[in-house]
Amino acid sequence: MIHTRVIVVKNPEEMGVIAADHFEAMIQTKPACVIGLATGSTPLPLYRELAKREKEGKIDFSRVRSANLDEYKGLAPDHEQSYRKFMQDNLFDHISIKPENTIVPDGLATDVQAMCEAYEAQIEAWGGVDLQLLGIGHDGHIGFNEPDDHFPAMTHEVKLTEMTIDANKRFFDSIDDVPKSAFTMGIGTIMAAKKIVMVVTGADKKEILKKTFWGPVDPQVPASILQFHPNVVLICDEAAYPF
Repeated sequence: MIHTRVIVVKNPEEMGVIAADHFEAMIQTKPACVIGLATGSTPLPLYRELAKREKEGKIDFSRVRSANLDEYKGLAPDHEQSYRKFMQDNLFDHISIKPENTIVPDGLATDVQAMCEAYEAQIEAWGGVDLQLLGIGHDGHIGFNEPDDHFPAMTHEVKLTEMTIDANKRFFDSIDDVPKSAFTMGIGTIMAAKKIVMVVTGADKKEILKKTFWGPVDPQVPASILQFHPNVVLICDEAAYPF
């Protein structure tokens, strides 16, 4: 573990408050900043806190730009389980961010390479990600970058592992309905962010957290590359903390 700052909290609500402090500081410092966002249950307390702070006048999202980590292949933006819909329901519809300033990979893209290249180009045109939010999968994936023999650099299509499909089946009517592929920011795109905040809760993440930050850097544990990033803040609850 090289540079990572670790903050251990008592519960998800406290995690949301502390993570929100980092986002608030970034937006106050740079009102037109670019934030990288994640989906899943772990960031929900953070998103609730951010919406609350804007209502209280502490944050202004009107100039903020956002880029999401990933999207399922084959899901339309208004599909109940699409990550675009997740972001609308849990954050974008509750803050003043402009729709044209929010990008999520296009799950219905027919020319995948062109879509991925355009996604990278938009992030680059905005000046890169200032603050990237991450969760972590049980196998160490960040975004949908699954265990591999290398660290993929750019936004790309990825075949989801059985573990990931199984973890996501709770959101669908049956496991057959879970998409088998997704589009994700690459490890290189994530690592190019100026600052990274990772949020992790639950005893089931303890083992992978230990491998990620206290084990060898290995593409079989994709998140372990974060040991090389100069500005990572890990916010985890007591149950997830490995020590």
